[in-house]
Amino acid sequence: MSKLFPKSANKLPLQIVIYLFILGGIATAGVTYYMTPSYTRVGYAPVQPVPFSHALHAGQLAIDCRYCHVGVDKGPVSSVPAAQTCMNCHNQIKVDSPLLAQVRESYATGEPLPWVKVHQVPDYVFFNHSAHINRGVSCVECHGRVDEMDTVTHTKSLSMGFCLDCHRNPEQVVRPLDQVTNLGWTHPEGAAGQQRDGEKFVHDWNIKPPQSCSGCHR
Repeated sequence: MSKLFPKSANKLPLQIVIYLFILGGIATAGVTYYMTPSYTRVGYAPVQPVPFSHALHAGQLAIDCRYCHVGVDKGPVSSVPAAQTCMNCHNQIKVDSPLLAQVRESYATGEPLPWVKVHQVPDYVFFNHSAHINRGVSCVECHGRVDEMDTVTHTKSLSMGFCLDCHRNPEQVVRPLDQVTNLGWTHPEGAAGQQRDGEKFVHDWNIKPPQSCSGCHR
């Protein structure tokens, strides 16, 4: 048998075990990185430090998204409101509510509230909110009917395929600029009207969404 197999063959079983271990580690890391709620996140609805209802504020009270998420139409980031924003109303409304104790403390001390981020794209993806908002892409396209949520839930995948579907067919989602934050708006003439006006918006506003890798991976 020694003439059939070289001495190095004695190490083969150990090498196979090591390779399988490495392969298993890579597969586990890949699944953990790409297939957990941290990145697919559909259905993700974390408990927040303060029970804030978008259904009440954005829905029933019709507070514009941009009042709290300042700068979403002027820069890449949709900012989380500071306690000052909350206290603009709550220094007169529900002043002593125990549910707002952390808001009052944050306002008094300057320490930010530890909000849990719900919508998040991977670090290697570039996304500019203002580029979408100012070209008629409504918040609802990526965030769903937040104005009907007591607890904000991640409803869209925000995957590369999800983004590319929109970039390839922007006429199906763009709407009048004054309806961008009206999450319940649909075209009064249905799909045919959306297609017709969407094509006009794409032409008039010179909308050319990137479809190459460099558009989102910079």
